[in-house]
Amino acid sequence: MKHVANPAAWLGRLSGRLVAARQLWGLVLLVAGLLPGPLAAQALGGVSGTLLDQGTRQPLPFASVLLLRLPDSTWVANAQTAENGSFTLVNVKPGRYLLRAEALGYRPARRLTTLAVATPVVRLGEWLVAPAAVQLGGVVVQGEKEMLVDDLDKKVINVAKDLNSAGGTAAEVLQKVPSVAVDENGQVSLRGSTGVTLYLDGKPAPSSLRLDQLPASRLETIEVITNPGARYSAQGAGGIINLVQKKQTEAGWNGAALATVGTRNKYSASLNLSRKVGKFNFFGSTDGLNNQFRGSSALQQVATADGRTTGTDQTGRTTRHQANEALRLGLDYAWRPGQTLTLTTEIYKNDLHQTSDFTTLLTRGTDPIIRLQNQNLEADNLYTARVSGNYRHTWAAYPGRELTASATYTLDGGTVTTEQRVLDGPASYARQARRQLLEVTIHLPSAQVDYVHPLDEKRRWGAGLKTDIMVTPGTADYAVQPVAGAEFIRQERGSYRYHYQQVIPQAYGSYQHKAGPWDYQAGLRAEFTGLQARVVPTGSASQRIFNVFPSATVARTLPHEQRIQLSYSRRLNRPNFLQIIALPIYSDARNYVVGNPGLRPEYVHAGELGHQVAWQATTLSTTVFGRFASQALQSLRTIDTLATRLSGQPDFITRTSYANLGRTASYGLELSLTQPLTKWWKLIANGSFYRNQVASYAGEGTRANFTGTAYLLNTFSPTKALAVQLSGNYRAPLVVPQGRLLAVYGVDVALRQRLLRDRAALTLRVSDVFNTRRQYTQLGAAGLSADLQTKYETRVGYLGFTWFLGANKPAGAIDNQPNGDTGGFGG
Repeated sequence: MKHVANPAAWLGRLSGRLVAARQLWGLVLLVAGLLPGPLAAQALGGVSGTLLDQGTRQPLPFASVLLLRLPDSTWVANAQTAENGSFTLVNVKPGRYLLRAEALGYRPARRLTTLAVATPVVRLGEWLVAPAAVQLGGVVVQGEKEMLVDDLDKKVINVAKDLNSAGGTAAEVLQKVPSVAVDENGQVSLRGSTGVTLYLDGKPAPSSLRLDQLPASRLETIEVITNPGARYSAQGAGGIINLVQKKQTEAGWNGAALATVGTRNKYSASLNLSRKVGKFNFFGSTDGLNNQFRGSSALQQVATADGRTTGTDQTGRTTRHQANEALRLGLDYAWRPGQTLTLTTEIYKNDLHQTSDFTTLLTRGTDPIIRLQNQNLEADNLYTARVSGNYRHTWAAYPGRELTASATYTLDGGTVTTEQRVLDGPASYARQARRQLLEVTIHLPSAQVDYVHPLDEKRRWGAGLKTDIMVTPGTADYAVQPVAGAEFIRQERGSYRYHYQQVIPQAYGSYQHKAGPWDYQAGLRAEFTGLQARVVPTGSASQRIFNVFPSATVARTLPHEQRIQLSYSRRLNRPNFLQIIALPIYSDARNYVVGNPGLRPEYVHAGELGHQVAWQATTLSTTVFGRFASQALQSLRTIDTLATRLSGQPDFITRTSYANLGRTASYGLELSLTQPLTKWWKLIANGSFYRNQVASYAGEGTRANFTGTAYLLNTFSPTKALAVQLSGNYRAPLVVPQGRLLAVYGVDVALRQRLLRDRAALTLRVSDVFNTRRQYTQLGAAGLSADLQTKYETRVGYLGFTWFLGANKPAGAIDNQPNGDTGGFGG
C-alpha cells in the first residue's frame, strides 16, 4: 500500500473528484431525459406507501400489493409489505395504474394512481385498510379484527376481542394459543418447553413479572413468536411472548374507564387516557385490584431415607390476598417528518399475603401416627420502576429504510417473607417458628439500535447491536422464634448474602430477498454471556460463553390467498440467577429450593413448516414443528438425607435443584380454524397434538408421551348490541422428568351488552362454570413418590362496567374483567 504523507489533503482531493463525478452523472441523466426516442422511453418511476389497520393504525406486515396497468388490468409488478407495513414498487413506466392490496382478514383495497414523466415517483403515505366484511345469507356483516390471529410467523391475541378472558390474567388469555400450557404457579410452557422469554412492549420484561398476576385489562395484544429470527434475542428456547400495553393514537381525548366486582371479595378498576394534539400524543393509564382467593390441597407422599420409610398424608386450606397498583405515563413526539421520539415511565406495586393451614399425618412402620397442625405464611411486597426511550427514523425518499434506537432502565425490588409454624403436635416435636426474609434489588439496564437498508425493491439488509445488563445484590436472613409471641432471633447459620451480575452484548445481521412469489430471509446473531455469582458463605461461580445463532426462512405466496413458510432457528435457554446461585429458599419447614453454580444454558434447534389459506371469511392455519434440545434444563426433587438426619424429626426434608439432563425433543402438529357458521354465530377452534420427550431424572434414557391442547370458542350475536361467548379448553397429560401432570379442562361463559349508543358496556362473566379446573401432579424419584392435588378458586362470577371516552368505542367482544385465580401455594 502506498504511504499517504498528508491524509487531510488526500481526502480533500478525493472529495473534489467525487463531487465532479456526481455533477457529470447528473448532466448525463439530464441529457438522457431531454433526448427523444428510445433513450427517453427508459425513464422509469415507482410507487411506495405503508399499509395500516384502519381502526388501530397498526402496520400490516406480509400483505400483498399488486400493480395493474389500466385499462386492461395487465399485471405489472407486485410486492410484499415489510414488518412496518411499508412497500415499494420500482421500475414502473409512466401511465395510469390500479393498486390492489390484500391482507389476511381484511377487505381488498384498491387505489388509482398515475405516474407522469414529470412526476415519475408517487408516495402514497399511509394507506388505511378496513377489516373484512362477511356476507352470510345475503346479509353483510362488517368485519373486525379476530380475537386470535394465527399468522405463520407469530400468533396475536387481540385481548379486547375476547369475552371469555374477561377480567382474566395474561396467563389465562394465553391458554387460547395452541401448545401453550399454564401451571398452578403461573409458569407458562410452549410446546413442552418452559424456556419462554417475556417481553413488555417489545423490551425485556421486569424479572418480577408474573403472567398470572398481570391484569389482562392492561393489555392491547399478546404476541406469541414461536420461531424468532436474528433480530430477536436468542434467549427463550420455547419462543417469545410480547405483551403490548394499551395506547391510543387517535386525535383528541380518548380512553376508557372500567370498574369490576367479583364474587367473594374481588375488586378491580382501571383508567386509560390519551390526548393527541399536533405533534404530541400524551398517554397514560392506571389500574388496581384487590382480590381474595381460596384454595385447597391434598398431598400423599412416601419417602425412604437412612433405611427409614415415612409416609405423609396432608390436607390444606389456603387464603390468598392480592393487591396490585400500576401507573404508566408516556409521550410520543413527532418532531420531524419521519422521526418520532417516545418516552415512557412505569411504576408497579405488587403485594401478596397468603396463609396456608395444614393437617399432617406422619406414619413410620408400626410407630404411632403423628398428627401435626401446621401453618405457612407468605408476604411479598414488591415494586417495579421502569423508564424507557425510543427513537424511530424513516426516510420518505428511501422507502423501507429505517433506524430505531431504544434504552431502558428497570429497577425491581422488595421483600419476600416466609414463615412456618407448628400449631399443634406431640411434645417431642419442635415447636419453634422459622422465618426467612429475602431482600431483593435488581438493576436491569438495556440498550439497542437496529437499522434496515433496502438495496432495491427486492433486497434489503439489516443489522443491530444490543446490550443487556443485570446486577442484583441481596440478602437472605434466617431466624427462629423459640416460643410463641417471642421475638425472632436471626441465625448466622442459614443466613446468606449474595451478589450476581450478568452482561450480554449482542449483534446480528440479516438479509432478505424477494423473487416473484418467493421470499428468502437469513440471519446470524452473536451473543456473549459473562456472569459472576457470589454467595457468602457458600462460595462463588463465573461463566464466559460465546455463541452464534443462525436463522433462515423461506416463504412462498400461492394462488387463492395461500402462503407456505419454512423456518429454522438456533436458540438457547439461559438459567436465571436463582437457578445458579447456591442460595437455599424455603417454601416450608420440609422443602427448599437451591441453585446449581455448575448449570449451563440449554441449546435448541427449532424448525417449522406452516401453511395458511383463506377463502371468504374462513381461515385455516396448519403448522408442523420440531424442537430438539441439548443440555436440557430440568428441576429435580430429592431427599436431603443429611438435613433430614440433622433435623432429628420423624419426617424428612426434600431438596429441589436444577441440572442439565441430556437431550429432549418435541414435535407435532398445530391447527387453527376461524369459521362463521351463520350471520350470528362464529367459531374459532385450535389445537395441537405432539410428542413430548424429556430426559429421565436419573440422567439415563428419556421419558415421552403424546400430548396436546384444544380450544373452542363460540361467539354469538343475538342482537346488534349483545354479544355472548362460550368457550372450553383442554390440556392433555404431560410428562416431566420425575413424573407427569394430569389433564386440566374447563368451560367459561360471558356476555356483553353495549349501552348508551356505544358509550358504555356492561359485562357479565362466569369462569370455570363446572368448577373442573384443578391441578394433579404425580412425582417420583429415588426413595420418593408423591401425589399432589391442588384446587384453587376458579369458578368466579364478575360484573363489570366500562365507559368509553372520545373516539374509543366498545370492541366486537367484551373488554376484560378479572378472572379466577391461577396461582397460589398449596403446601
